Amino acid sequence: MPDVLYEAKDGIATLTLNRPDRLNAMGGEMLPEALDAIERTAADDDVKVLVLTGAGRGFCAGGDLSEGAGGGFGGDRPIDTQVRELRTWMRTSQLLHEMPKVTIAAVNGACAGAGFSWACACDLRFAAEGAKFSTAFLNAGLTGDFGGTWTLPRLVGPAKARELYLLSAPFPAAEAHRIGLVSEVLPKEGLMTRVNEIAAQLAGRAPIALRGIKQNLNDSLRLSFSEALDREAERHQRACQTEDATEAARAFIEKRAPHFIGR
Repeated sequence: MPDVLYEAKDGIATLTLNRPDRLNAMGGEMLPEALDAIERTAADDDVKVLVLTGAGRGFCAGGDLSEGAGGGFGGDRPIDTQVRELRTWMRTSQLLHEMPKVTIAAVNGACAGAGFSWACACDLRFAAEGAKFSTAFLNAGLTGDFGGTWTLPRLVGPAKARELYLLSAPFPAAEAHRIGLVSEVLPKEGLMTRVNEIAAQLAGRAPIALRGIKQNLNDSLRLSFSEALDREAERHQRACQTEDATEAARAFIEKRAPHFIGR
């Protein structure tokens, strides 16, 4: 059985982390399979939305400490080799954040360490009522990987991010919602129904506009206000020239649902 299950249908790719006996910790073949699935999704023009979730009771518990310190990334190999290998797997977070698709974490259970970083790299997060969150790295004698120290301050603010990393206390889904880390908290049995509803809604939007909005938001993290205005103006006017923009305006006037074709 693969450690990552992949399904693509109706513009939505669903990646299910599949080591339920280990709370979907990043051991076995999960990392190469996750990277392959995420790269595949990023390159697929038919996919508009990626949903990341976990099988069983966990979303992802981070590195599998049963495989050694840092989840088995150490060993006797030269440190440069270890760093290169880890950075290769960390491309998963980079793609979740940067790919021209909307990425959604459906946090169904334990979400810790690098799994927490994966969730933070997604554009949107929804959680089951029983989900538990933890940065966890300090508890494992580690400094953090998969980008959480970069994404979390931008999601909840620098002070709260420092608290969550330095005190490393677990917190429930209700607190994740209170601090703005997740958009909604749902009964576990209703989590995927709601996430799939949101994903379908997004997949039905104008694809060029959806990509452009995500690009604008990502640009805002690194550009000056003036530079961001330049990018906004260019993307906005290019979007105005698309058939989809014409269709949206026509549908609004005719009081009907638009039909977008991605041109």
